[in-house]
Amino acid sequence: MKTKIAVFGCGWLGLPLAQSLQQKGYTINGSTTSKEKINLLKDSGIHPFLVDLNDTNFTTNLDLFLNDVEILIINIPPRMKTGDATNYYQKMKLVHQCAKAASVDKVIFVSSTSVYGNINGDVTEKTTPKPATNAAKQLLDIEQLFLNDNSLKATIIRFGGLIGNGRHPIHHLVKKDVVTNGNHPINLIDITDCISVITLIIEKNYWNEIFNAVYPFYPTKEEYYTQTAKNKGLKPPLFTSNKNESGKKVLSYNLVSVKFFDFNTSV
Repeated sequence: MKTKIAVFGCGWLGLPLAQSLQQKGYTINGSTTSKEKINLLKDSGIHPFLVDLNDTNFTTNLDLFLNDVEILIINIPPRMKTGDATNYYQKMKLVHQCAKAASVDKVIFVSSTSVYGNINGDVTEKTTPKPATNAAKQLLDIEQLFLNDNSLKATIIRFGGLIGNGRHPIHHLVKKDVVTNGNHPINLIDITDCISVITLIIEKNYWNEIFNAVYPFYPTKEEYYTQTAKNKGLKPPLFTSNKNESGKKVLSYNLVSVKFFDFNTSV
């Protein structure tokens, strides 16, 4: 019998990830905040749990969700637009405590390349992060929370901008009058490769590591989004460039150069 995995957050990425892992023979617990999704998870062969970080007693359901779980995949992005700015980190500390209490052995934390902030030039996993937003600072703090716990095997994945399954930044950008930093490179990854990266970590036991995950294609924002808009029959937005900044190009060094991972889905 294969490993029991808990996918914490069965949303845009978490649900197809959970379905893919279930089809590979893993026993999957999946969390959702929506009662309407319970049957969808059941129909996919996933054991469903209602776990909402905004509930005052969410740790009770979380304990049930983590029972007998070996690998926990945390895929809950910060929601920073409302509420206490420290709320997300504090709740993740409770998740960390519950995982330890449940004797979870391994954790994958889905983070973001936003932790590198406004660095210019090539960025690898060896680059010191300089988060510029509250959300990015909390992501980095949570990364360290898990990486510094020697009782857990934790791996961090810093995904670039997520696309696929109807999701693409162009739909947001065309609503703007002007898009800044048009000379900066794109840093994107398709959902199919997201799932492949997570699966690779599990199957190859790549623990206690940090991985950038960005498709190796870096045209400027103006070039890429102008063409993407035309391909979708949309009016391209206007772009301005910052001649003093080149923007960051995120390289997946640990995946491609060290682990020989091949990205398969173009952006």
